[in-house]
Amino acid sequence: MSIRNIIDALRGETGFIYTAKARELSKKGFKVINFGVGQPDFPTPKHIVEEAKNALDKGFTGYTDVAGIPELRQAIADYLNERYNSDVKADEVIVTPGAKAALFLAFAAYVKPGDEVIIPDPSYYMYPEITKFLGGKPVYVPLKWMGGDKGFELDLNSIENSITSRTRAIVVNNPHNPTGAVFSQREMSKLLEIAMERNILVIVDEIYDNFVYDGDFKSFISFNNWRDYVVYANGFSKTFSMTGWRLGYLVVRKEVASKLTKLAVNIWTCATSFVQKAGVKALKNSWDSVREMIETFKRRRDVMVNELRKVSGVEVFKSKGTFYVYPNIEKVLKKMGIDVETFANRLLDEKHVVVLPGTLFSETELGKTFIRLSFALGEELIAEGIKRLREFVERL
Repeated sequence: MSIRNIIDALRGETGFIYTAKARELSKKGFKVINFGVGQPDFPTPKHIVEEAKNALDKGFTGYTDVAGIPELRQAIADYLNERYNSDVKADEVIVTPGAKAALFLAFAAYVKPGDEVIIPDPSYYMYPEITKFLGGKPVYVPLKWMGGDKGFELDLNSIENSITSRTRAIVVNNPHNPTGAVFSQREMSKLLEIAMERNILVIVDEIYDNFVYDGDFKSFISFNNWRDYVVYANGFSKTFSMTGWRLGYLVVRKEVASKLTKLAVNIWTCATSFVQKAGVKALKNSWDSVREMIETFKRRRDVMVNELRKVSGVEVFKSKGTFYVYPNIEKVLKKMGIDVETFANRLLDEKHVVVLPGTLFSETELGKTFIRLSFALGEELIAEGIKRLREFVERL
């Protein structure tokens, strides 16, 4: 049986290749340190787990409204309004089985065959792949690398110059995976201004919005006219360490939301019922465990950055958000005479340390000299892993 060619052409989460290889090394008895992890290493807070158990015990296991249970939609709206001084209404929220599903809805609603979607590069792999699946064309605009002190910025002039009559949307992930950048209020305001002037949609992914350590974070949902230009995706996976629970949401103007439920019901019917109850608990009860986790991640970031700055030839920006750093290892690669994929593979084979090559996230030159490291693991492991990386570089 033949399937559509586009499905064969799609990239998967290629970072899992390194994770699988690390797992095999672990089975052989090697102590592998995995900087490729894209999820918090904290357990889901107990009160959230207990709420899901309570819902199960009470038999809350049937279908819910396609857009989500009313109390969760209201809780999401209340959270966004309180946090970002917005005016989101509950009927503008669609609860989804994960933020990826929310993003799929957003792309599927607006991107037609032949449309162009501007994607700052490097980026999360899903944005270009869904664009291609829908018959659109990804247009990659490299971020500006400003060096280890300033990190990455949006190239607003290049974004504006890349707009054509076929441009349908610009994708913004802020805080940014994989670079750890937090784009400034000035950048966000200017980007929205460009979208308004050119009548272009902004597809927003703010899944890391609570992982902000430094910088001037401006949520797109806080702009007064967000309804006219913004489709907003977020979720529970990172903030509440609920990656496996699969709970996300999309925020769009009311009339669009009512139409998108028609698509949602044909794909997943509804998000898992008892997980939605847990989501209400997550938003409305104590955030102490979240705040403690964020503080821990900030300390881990500092350890990782400080250790990486001891490695000759590595230039590292101190991430302002997410739980990743994205160091430039161009000087190291030139001295070693290898490419970034070979570097990552040899580091894993010889020192049993997982890092992800920038080429997994990039279609431009920016990916060829960078690696992504996650600091979603303990400080001792971070220090040991960077020590091994330093030994690997110095030996070669």
